[in-house]
Amino acid sequence: MPAGTPFYMTPAGHAGLQAELRTLWNEERPKVLEIVSWAASLGDRSENADYQYGKRRLREIDRRVRFLRKRLERVQVVDPAAQPRRDQVFFGATVTYAREDDSEHRVTIVGVDETDLERGHISWVSPVARALLKARVGDLVRIRTPAGPEEVEVVAISYPAGS
Repeated sequence: MPAGTPFYMTPAGHAGLQAELRTLWNEERPKVLEIVSWAASLGDRSENADYQYGKRRLREIDRRVRFLRKRLERVQVVDPAAQPRRDQVFFGATVTYAREDDSEHRVTIVGVDETDLERGHISWVSPVARALLKARVGDLVRIRTPAGPEEVEVVAISYPAGS
């Protein structure tokens, strides 16, 4: 993403990243450190698979921890339940749209780190989400697909219930 692009995220996505960071730092990393220390105490490290694998895993954990910390510093949490304008598509909306072949698709617009196509969660920077943003029920929207541009109709827009 271009520099300066905000990292929008739902409260659930934010909590998920925080939980992953806590798990990596407080559970996985100490276990791997223990294995590496034990393996190092055995002597020759050049042919010690436990040591080599442990060091590699430790680098992976540290890399992910750095990424998560930087991401969490810059994230802007947006609660879709607090969206006052529920008649239009914004971040966090669940949108049902009809394609030209009359099939309906339902997607929820979420942050980049929350994307999960199996659950219908698409990133707010994806071509489909970009096309749907600010649309209202009944609007015809042109989306880019691998087969080329397609016009879809927004059938329904919903947001989680407010607290």
